[in-house]
Amino acid sequence: MFRKLFIFSILVLLVGTISAQEAVYLWQGKDVHHGKQVTLTPFLADDNADGTAVIVCPGGSYFWLDEVNEGDNVARWLNDNGISAFVLRYRVAGIREFIWHYRRVFRGNQHPDMLNDAQRAIEYVKEHAEEYNIDPDRLGIMGFSAGGHLSMSTACFFTKEENRPAFAAPIYPVVTMNAPYVHERSRRALLGDRRCKNQIMRDSMSLEKHIPTDCPPIFLVNCVDDPIVEYHNSILLDSALNVKNIEHKYIQYQTGGHGFGASETRGTEESRQWKNEFLKWLEETKL
Repeated sequence: MFRKLFIFSILVLLVGTISAQEAVYLWQGKDVHHGKQVTLTPFLADDNADGTAVIVCPGGSYFWLDEVNEGDNVARWLNDNGISAFVLRYRVAGIREFIWHYRRVFRGNQHPDMLNDAQRAIEYVKEHAEEYNIDPDRLGIMGFSAGGHLSMSTACFFTKEENRPAFAAPIYPVVTMNAPYVHERSRRALLGDRRCKNQIMRDSMSLEKHIPTDCPPIFLVNCVDDPIVEYHNSILLDSALNVKNIEHKYIQYQTGGHGFGASETRGTEESRQWKNEFLKWLEETKL
């Protein structure tokens, strides 16, 4: 019995690492505050016919990262569908800050650290596109919850060819930093204990206020029964995209809650349809 369990454990480990390469330290050799925390893990698809790739940003309220369910498992699902993926472990405020509010005295991690990490990730993957056998013009970004806010931020604020994503897919995202729909925990983590009270800072990172006229295509999903991020966040984003006439698809599910990622068991049967809908949308969208 022990021998069987040992063999099974080894197989699980092999399956878990078969497509993942060694993590890249994005700020290595650069003088960046807490830069050693930032890594990008490539998950390269064996059969990536058109070179499509996705940078994956896990959620976690900008305080922590759901690295498995909204990170590595998402990458493996994309791999199964012929899409290479890169899981970004960006800087977050951390559990210590969540408990003790130490950033009232010390800087810690806060905006624009997270956005800088996402920008560097896009630039890095594009710089190494040939090595990774991907098309830099088909590199998109996907994020969940606070990671959805981060992925959508790249579509709003990055305009240069070297750091602009080809598309963005915010899934049950945080969008606004303003009442009545703000997710206050994410706002505090992103902006810091002092700046989160500053209306100019709140507006500066409320994404519904910053949709560019040349925004890349957007795939947006959320659930009405989301108990964490008020579902009107996505309605605000959808409305802003409509005003600017941006190519996008918004799917609003009635059930599914929050945090289901690419899981086959979390959420509901209804919300888990988002994965097939995304693949269909990606095939239909002309990048």
